[in-house]
Amino acid sequence: MLKKVFLSAAIILCFVSSAIAQELTTIKLLPPDIKGGKSLMQSLQERKTSRSFSTKKLPLEVLSNLLWSACGINRPDSGKRTAPSARNWQEIDVYVAMEEGLYLYNAKTHVLEPVLKNDLRKNTTAFLQPSRSSVANAPLQLIYVADYAKISFDANDEDKKGYSFADAGFIAQNVYLYCASKGLATGVRGMVDREALAKDMKLSDKQKIVLVQAVGYPSE
Repeated sequence: MLKKVFLSAAIILCFVSSAIAQELTTIKLLPPDIKGGKSLMQSLQERKTSRSFSTKKLPLEVLSNLLWSACGINRPDSGKRTAPSARNWQEIDVYVAMEEGLYLYNAKTHVLEPVLKNDLRKNTTAFLQPSRSSVANAPLQLIYVADYAKISFDANDEDKKGYSFADAGFIAQNVYLYCASKGLATGVRGMVDREALAKDMKLSDKQKIVLVQAVGYPSE
């Protein structure tokens, strides 16, 4: 009887340990390096959309600078960001899908907050492109989600959609320019299965997926 108790306890402990090991933890990002990279004019010259990616992961330094460039806080006194937004609603949330799982970028604390322990890049058709493309290889998929609850006046759905697409576009262009300055590959996609992806991400009815942007090193 005692052996059975110990065996049961060991099994439970094994499951608990396994669950803890699989938990996502907050990723503390590094302060942005605002002196690195190519000039703005060089970056504009080299800005382009890529559909071919290496599976090589991005180091923490690159990930940190990338997300700050996307929509990080560049004026701490006001909390305003590198990307503009209508009436400063800052309604676009940047979700980061990686092999480890799904994270949410918190610009105020400059960290990645854990959301789901699932590699959404692999388990949904929302990210897939034609077979000629290796976009599925990209180590990073940025998902721009508009939170309509942050829009603080009585706008109709068409207006909300217009505002959110414009604001997500500003963020995406910041990512394009950062990638061009660092020799990274990136590409925005609007044709995604938003319904399936929103279900996988467990979004609310007021959260709407706008765009998806792959980021990684160019394929060799």
